[in-house]
Formats: sequence, structure tokens, C-alpha cells
Amino acid sequence: MSTELTTLAQAQDFTAVVDMAVNAMDSIHTQRAYRRALTNFMSWYAEHGRGAFTRAAVNAYKQHLKDTGAGGLNQRLSAIRKLAKEAEANGLIDANTARGIVDVEGIQQRGTRAGNWLTKDEAEQLINAPDDTTLKGKRDRALLAVLVGAGLRREECVNLKASHVQQRDGRWVIVDITGKRNKLRTVPIASWVQVLIERWKQAAGITAGYLFPELTRWRGVGREQTSTQAIMRAVVLYAEEIGKPNIRPHDLRRTYAKLARKGGAQLEQIKFTLGHDSVATTEKYVGDELDYQNAPADAMGLSVRLRA
Repeated sequence: MSTELTTLAQAQDFTAVVDMAVNAMDSIHTQRAYRRALTNFMSWYAEHGRGAFTRAAVNAYKQHLKDTGAGGLNQRLSAIRKLAKEAEANGLIDANTARGIVDVEGIQQRGTRAGNWLTKDEAEQLINAPDDTTLKGKRDRALLAVLVGAGLRREECVNLKASHVQQRDGRWVIVDITGKRNKLRTVPIASWVQVLIERWKQAAGITAGYLFPELTRWRGVGREQTSTQAIMRAVVLYAEEIGKPNIRPHDLRRTYAKLARKGGAQLEQIKFTLGHDSVATTEKYVGDELDYQNAPADAMGLSVRLRA
């Protein structure tokens, strides 16, 4: 291993090492996750790595994560593998060392995580929660409408322009959304989503530019787009108001998929609108393999007397 990488770790100046891997990723979402994972790894490595970025060091870190019950272990290891590849490409470690790190196995997971989502009534409560007599309330209702009613990721909402909302074949759609891995897709939206978007645009005077610009205390509507953190805060705030404190923006994407499927939407069409590569990924969102309303337990026919 080169002196440069070792020195950076020991000095706890991790920025250059972390940037090496993060800047190679296209997705903003992945960049954020990898930066967090690698910063944590480099902090541990500076204290426990014994000066060598090797397979043994990574396996020791893997065991540390298992012992401490840290979440996202496989994602953390993916970030470290990416770091090893970039370190090799930049001449900081040799090919054999890089290959040893890349071959470190993750933890095999079976089954599907249930995740969180909202029922139809809860989704309606959430969208109606903001005070639409205020500018911020109108913005937040439109934002929640896009998250719930179109299944967009918050990174996609941030980059939406007013021009993305158009009419195609007699209905309203959000066109040319740039998703993960720069995949483009178009999402048809219900009329109520378009109405809430239009009310927000009229109130804010938006005719071009970002659909969800920042809101400032002094100027009202700013020129720059809102942040993903602002979207997170808004979702958490209104979710807490309706008694669902564990809901996060991605749960609204899952809600979109589940409610659409229960309403009779085809799985293939849900896949297209979410921008998934395969139906198998979409099935994890809609839970086709597990029907909570018609579960096997309901068909058992047992009659049990319940004592007071």
C-alpha cells in the first residue's frame, strides 16, 4: 500500500480518499451514501487499520460492523470495494491488494423487508395536512402530491422544472424525469396532482425554472431548487401530524406502488412509472408475494374463544 493513502488515514484527513471513490459515482443518492460509509470506515481505519488497507483490514471492519449491529453492512462494503478499485486505478494500491478487497463477501439476506407505507386514508390525510392558505402550505401540498401521486424520489423532485409538467395524449404527465443511472421516464399523473401543482405555481408566480424552488424568509420564492433535506423535513413534519412518525420520503414511493396495485394497476405499468429495471424490484414495493388483506391465516377457519 502506498504511503499516501496510509498518511491520509493516520492524519484523519479523509477528504481526498473519500472523494476518490465518491466522485466516480453518477447518482447523487449513491454519492451521499458512499461518502457517509467511507467517512465512517476511514475513521475506524485510522484507529484500527494498523497502517495497511488490505483484505484483512476490511474483514476486520466487517466483523466490527457485525459485532456492533450496524445497519447497511452490504452498502458499506460496496463503498469500500469502490474505494479499492479507484485506489488501484490511481496507483495507490496494487492489483492483487485491490482484488482481495473487492472479493470480500457481504452478508446474504433472504426475504423482503416490509418497509413502511400509508393506507389510502392516511395518504389523503398527509396530503391534506399542510395549511394551503399559506405559500409554504401550497408548496408542500404540491410536493406531497408528487411524492405520493407520482412515486417520485426526493432527488427527482428537487430537479423538476415547471416545463416537466405537460399534457400528452389528452392527459397530464411529468415528462423526462431523470432517475437513477440517468434513466429517463415519463409518469402520468392524476388530475388532482396537476391541480395542486397548478395552484402552487400560480401562488408562487412560477412560469419557468424549478418547480419546487427554495423558500426564503425575506424573498419568499428563491431562484435555486429546494434541497432533499427540506423535503425530508416536510415529510417528517406532516407525517408526525397525522400520527405516522416513522414515515420517510421513500415510504411515499412505496405507498404509491401499493395503492396503485390495490386499485388494479398492472405490475408492468407500475414498474415503468417507478423506473425499475425489473418487475422483481417492483414486486418488493407492492408486496405481491404477501397479501395482508387475504393472508393464509384468514383461511384457517379456526374459532377460538377469547376469555375476558
